[in-house]
Amino acid sequence: MNQEVIETKPTAAEPPKNFGPPKSIVREYFESFVVTLIMAIFGMTFILQAVTVPTGSMQNTILIGDYLLVNKFIFAPSGNPLPFLPQRDVQRGDIIVFKYPGNKVNPQNDRQRNPPIIPYQINYVKRVIGLPGETVEFRNNQVFINGNLLPEHRVIGDADNSEAALETREFEPRKPDQTYDVYYSEDSMKYIESGRNLPTSTLEFAVPGKPMVVPENQFFVMGDSRDNSEDSRFWGFVPRELIVGRAMFVYWSCDRAASNGDMLGCLTHPRLDRIGKMIK
Repeated sequence: MNQEVIETKPTAAEPPKNFGPPKSIVREYFESFVVTLIMAIFGMTFILQAVTVPTGSMQNTILIGDYLLVNKFIFAPSGNPLPFLPQRDVQRGDIIVFKYPGNKVNPQNDRQRNPPIIPYQINYVKRVIGLPGETVEFRNNQVFINGNLLPEHRVIGDADNSEAALETREFEPRKPDQTYDVYYSEDSMKYIESGRNLPTSTLEFAVPGKPMVVPENQFFVMGDSRDNSEDSRFWGFVPRELIVGRAMFVYWSCDRAASNGDMLGCLTHPRLDRIGKMIK
């Protein structure tokens, strides 16, 4: 039987690929560290920021000792988001982090703090109440926007000390359009129920009978713990350019009273039920 023999021509051997000298473990770790550092710097500069809450003006929505992650990218700087980016304008009800603009009416109040507060150097956390062009009035523990009552679920909230969460008590049913809670002390609510008007001598903006129009590109903000919040009622409006971003969620929380304000103590006294809590 004849067998067909296929003759093949020898091919030239491929030259060995030059992969270079192998990387050392130190070099690999260094390169990974540099890439991670660059990504972290980019993220913390343009997308995310971590802040802590030192005061109780937002209790019980946010507690003293909560560490928040802030979305810096969500708000379009000009108020006109581009259609292909996941951005939007600031909305009523947003909890924002912003650079404190300073008390322009009574600047001595900032200097008399212990320690003194320097405008534009400290972050505040408040809820957006009034938008540009709207008329705001705060009257007897109620907020009016353009003459209409703002739907807020009011709760009685008192604390034994400034570090503790508010002890709360419901006193009016929640309505469907009331999407968040605000807290007033029992004393102030009883004062109103007695038929008297709350004193407003310490307030400068949006006091009863003197509603204020929110200027263009500025916002009227208030803390959720209304009797324990120095906010736009005292020092005025927040310019858009001072807004850092929107508070997203609690990534760590600790009992400041138990830890005596020490960072190591904060690690050993966590509030595990707060970690991962969305801010709304």
